Amino acid sequence: MKTPLRLSLPFLLILLLTQWLNADEEESFAKERKRMVEEQIAARGIKDKRVLAVMEAVPRHRFVPKELRSLSYGDGPLPIGSGQTISQPYIVALMTELLDLKEEDKVLEIGTGSGYQAAILSLLAKTVYTIEINKELAKRASETLRELGYDNVIVYARDGYLGMPDRAPFDAIIVTAACPQIPPALLDQLKPGGRMVIPIGRPYRTQSLTLIIKDVTGEIKKEEVAPVLFVPLTRE
Repeated sequence: MKTPLRLSLPFLLILLLTQWLNADEEESFAKERKRMVEEQIAARGIKDKRVLAVMEAVPRHRFVPKELRSLSYGDGPLPIGSGQTISQPYIVALMTELLDLKEEDKVLEIGTGSGYQAAILSLLAKTVYTIEINKELAKRASETLRELGYDNVIVYARDGYLGMPDRAPFDAIIVTAACPQIPPALLDQLKPGGRMVIPIGRPYRTQSLTLIIKDVTGEIKKEEVAPVLFVPLTRE
């Protein structure tokens, strides 16, 4: 017969205090998230109500290092280790809106990073396959996504330049690292009628956030959307 677990009164008080503080912190972050959407995203022209809703729903602070959580909802990128960053909230929203996702879509993301962009996509699409070349970041992102319940996101640690031919074609592809040119494999894996968003340009210089549309005949159309600065896409 197992002895029932007995908790001391001081321990119970500490436990209750911790839960209260955590709840208070989450409420504070929720208010910051709402303000972020209103002042940084909607105010800059993001109009898709679905995108605005998921940007307010996903807890960005859970995807940044603990020591930087107080900065989670600021108007800028943050370092996440291994020389990588979590993108500025507005850029995440902009790239998401450009994809114009539907509920049944299958999405490929190149550059998982913290997993934040994948979490955003997961609330708008059926399945998100995301590739991260850095194994440590891939593991951390996978754990965070699983803990938060984003179970339609599948993380792979491999070279994203080659895409994922075994899961192609994709309705949408998003690249969250800069490339000098569009990787040919990704164009091949984009479904006719699909959309790709990718920063094109040289490393550590201003790049052009570019929307790629493959029409039903396979013809490629490009639209330069905005100047951006992303870390470079690395290869194995």
